[in-house]
Amino acid sequence: MATVDYRSLAAGIVQEVGGEDNIASATHCATRLRLKLRDDSKADKAAVEKLPGVITVMRAGGQFQVVVGDNVPTVYAELGKITKLTGEDAPESDETPKGNLFNRFIDLVSSIFQPIIWPLAGAGLLKAFLSAATQFGWLNPESQTYVILAAAADSIFYFLPLFLAITAARRFKTNQFTSMAIAGALVYPSIVELAAAGAPVTFAGMPVVMMNYTSSVIPIIVAVWLQGYLERFLNKILPSALRNFSTPLLTILVMVPLILMTVGPITTLAAQGLSAGISAAFAFAPWLAGAIIGGFWQVFVLFGLHWGLIPSIINDLSTQGHSVLTGPLLPAVLAQAAATLAVLFRSRNAARREVAGPAALSGFLAGITEPGIYGVNLPLKKPFYFGIVGGIVGGAIAASGGAAATSFVFPSLLALPAYTVGSFSLLLIGTGIAVVIAFTLTFLFGTREAQAVTAPPTPVDEASTPASGAPADTPAPGAPSGATSATATLPTATATGTEIPGTVEVLSPVDGTAVALTEVPDKVFASEAMGKGLGIVPTDGHIYAPISGTVKAAMKSGHAYGIKSPDGVEVLVHIGIDTVQLNGRGFSPAVARGDQVKAGDLLAVVDLDVVAEAGYDPTTLVIITNTAQLAGVAPVAQGTVTHGAPAVTVQI
Repeated sequence: MATVDYRSLAAGIVQEVGGEDNIASATHCATRLRLKLRDDSKADKAAVEKLPGVITVMRAGGQFQVVVGDNVPTVYAELGKITKLTGEDAPESDETPKGNLFNRFIDLVSSIFQPIIWPLAGAGLLKAFLSAATQFGWLNPESQTYVILAAAADSIFYFLPLFLAITAARRFKTNQFTSMAIAGALVYPSIVELAAAGAPVTFAGMPVVMMNYTSSVIPIIVAVWLQGYLERFLNKILPSALRNFSTPLLTILVMVPLILMTVGPITTLAAQGLSAGISAAFAFAPWLAGAIIGGFWQVFVLFGLHWGLIPSIINDLSTQGHSVLTGPLLPAVLAQAAATLAVLFRSRNAARREVAGPAALSGFLAGITEPGIYGVNLPLKKPFYFGIVGGIVGGAIAASGGAAATSFVFPSLLALPAYTVGSFSLLLIGTGIAVVIAFTLTFLFGTREAQAVTAPPTPVDEASTPASGAPADTPAPGAPSGATSATATLPTATATGTEIPGTVEVLSPVDGTAVALTEVPDKVFASEAMGKGLGIVPTDGHIYAPISGTVKAAMKSGHAYGIKSPDGVEVLVHIGIDTVQLNGRGFSPAVARGDQVKAGDLLAVVDLDVVAEAGYDPTTLVIITNTAQLAGVAPVAQGTVTHGAPAVTVQI
């Protein structure tokens, strides 16, 4: 599977959704880059889906969600390097559509939990392995080694209010350090001791109903929400000379007693009631509840609605020590992974199998099913439905035995040690049956895709071959107006100098000195992960089209252009290394996306002095990005070259 250039992917996403100015905020979850757009109509969904590395795109919950799989943190990091959409400088805007109440709730929950979901999952997995180690006698629970490992695994859960204080403060636009001070008071050792003692507690003569707020979820979220209103009020009425220290002072002074006396007990009791309600539903008809959760969980994931259940799961873990909601999730997730695995063995489509293999592995081992759902099961429909059937049956069996996890983990094979509540045997049986059902139904009745066949090259005859001395841009018969058939018109660099049918020559886009791609000072390009080609150290700033065709990509920064010829050859002209950082300074584009160009047409003019002064390498790359789909790609330019001279020979 070809390596993706995540910097180019991030830049491409920004361009196709209407530019950085159209993005109000950017976050990510386990597999999706979640963008809030100011004007959704400016986003080209189809164009984003065609970007290398994108699995699919969804519009849900008021967000433009770009599914890229496990590497979404890398894409998000690259997004932060080329924009101001991430980190402390990220804009905070309310200009995005609010949507209905349910969508706003899902958006609220996801924005608060997304930043810490992976640390929670990692720590939860460590807790599970630690529990298994003590049960099997591999580790003495009285040893100092256990104490240290337990602290590492439990800390994020014990101090969860502190972590949620940070994410909630960002969501509600309050001072996050003041929020942490409030959360710190809730889990302060003396407060925890007062709650454990059970003796009456008063504050200024008023009774305080003490609760244990370690590992709690809802109290701090509500507290930070109220903090926002109080801070804005204080900032409005306090003199500027006193505001910087008096606002935090008064906020902490008011909020901590208020939370302990009112908000804390109310929200804690509400959370306990919610947990009791869920437990009652599973106790009344466990098989039915398990079938519903097991069947619909992946549908929830499909629309991002599973975030609505995450707080309930974490809350159950903190109040009861386990969550019955997690039992049916294991069969549901592994059933989808099994359906994806069946497609790997059944489909004849090489591109589909290339996605199915890693996606199935991700589902089984990490509990991440989005790549399998969006890249394999959902496009074929039947595998997704068969996965749901497996989840229904397996979820019912697992829930019948009261299976539940004791820590927050992504349902997967690696997470099995976390399922220590209920019947582990029924959990394994239910999960196994779910896997067998999904795999067998998909393998026997799923769509058996045929191998994708590349269209044969257009035949070249004497009538379409120009005579010696004919203009090189004369269109071949039947070619679109304004386009040139590179196969029919460009000569081929061969020993005999004769033209070979099915051969396309890509020309040098600039004057300069040719260098091997492996010598280019960029690991992605040098590894040929983007495709084969060569580099040219330019001596002139005029960049020309190396091939005739349609401009499929034209970065607004002016540093990169993608052209697709009528023969299906896809060429990337990338001007300089990391020059996207110049944000267009020194670049003057001459074409736009969708334009038809002929070989030799001007693409852009770059001021090489600006590039040099900024410290960037001006080497211009000529890359055949669909190398894997072509019969052969061979760089031919050496030494000094001029624009229009043969650079790369392509066999189609």
